[in-house]
Order: sequence, then C-alpha cells, then structure tokens
Amino acid sequence: MANQPANKPAPQRSNTRVVGWCIASVAGMFAFGFAMVPLYDVFCDITGINGKTSGRYESTERSAADMTRTVKVQFLAQNGPDMPWIFRPVARSVEVHPGEAITVNFYAENPTDRDMVGQAVPSLSPSEGTLYFHKTECFCFNQQPLAAGENTEMPLVFIVDQDLPSHITKLTLSYTLYDQGEPQATVLKTTSTTINDNG
Repeated sequence: MANQPANKPAPQRSNTRVVGWCIASVAGMFAFGFAMVPLYDVFCDITGINGKTSGRYESTERSAADMTRTVKVQFLAQNGPDMPWIFRPVARSVEVHPGEAITVNFYAENPTDRDMVGQAVPSLSPSEGTLYFHKTECFCFNQQPLAAGENTEMPLVFIVDQDLPSHITKLTLSYTLYDQGEPQATVLKTTSTTINDNG
C-alpha cells in the first residue's frame, strides 16, 4: 500500500500521450484532405474519370487526318452559380476527321456594370473519350477578364486522336463558366490604365 502514491503520475503521462496522438491524427487528417484535391486532379487528368479533360496538348508529330472516318463533336456552355455572363458556343456542333486540327469559338459577354473575370472549366463525355481529345489552344487555360458591357469570342483549337475507339462516334464537350470575383477584376482596371498611359 505504501507504493501506491508513487504510481499516481503514470496515468497523467498516459493521458498526455493519448491527447498528443489525437492532435497529431486530426492534423494528419486535415493535411490528407487538402492533399486529396490536387491528387484527384492528377488522377482525373491521367484516367479521364469524371470527364475531366487534360491541359494543353503539344506534339511534334504531324500525321494526315483520317478522311475515312467522321466524329461529331457537340458543344455545351453553362454558367456556374451567380455567374451573370452570357456564355455560349458559336457553333453547336462540328463534324471532324480524326487527326485534323479544328478551330471553334465560344461567345462571352459581361452584361453587368462592373468589370469581372471568368474561368471556364471543361468536361467531356463519354469520359472514355478524354484520352483522345486534345486541346492545343483553349480559352479555358487562362482566366478571361471582361470590362462592364464588353463581349468577346474565345477560340478553342482541338484534335480528336486517330486512336479514338471506333465505337465512339460522338463527343460532347461542356464548359461551365465561373465568376472569379472582384480581386482579379481589379487587375483588368490596372492593366487598362497602364495601356492607356503608354498608348
């Protein structure tokens, strides 16, 4: 019985260790959660899952288009939440031969009385086709600033790969346009002022 007081600090050390492990676990879960977003983006880029298209396509190989085959590419455009712009494809669809570079345009208009910046996010269906749809130039690669009342046509240059599986005869490319907020829009004003001062 005389040894019991000497053993009392042990539970306190044990509790401190448990609390430390809990804090470390919570911190690890937060870090894992933040890491999942870029990892998911990379995974989607590689596999085409969720219809996410890859970034800029660059190739030094030049091959003739397959004139014996035609693929229909449809275009859709929609606005994200609270995005007031007018946004639509100039052509609703095109017929393409795999291997040829095709240029199409999307129309955007800022009908508001304030400068804004938009960002378009693409997706493709069927998702299997994302591995064979290559964008060499796309307005979706960069943010698009528009002054109040301004409109523009934004180009997209793409190639449907000749290795596209034969059972895929139609691809649907969809863009969702998001409002990037006022902080980026102030860059537009600064840039316009600089151009006017130097012009």
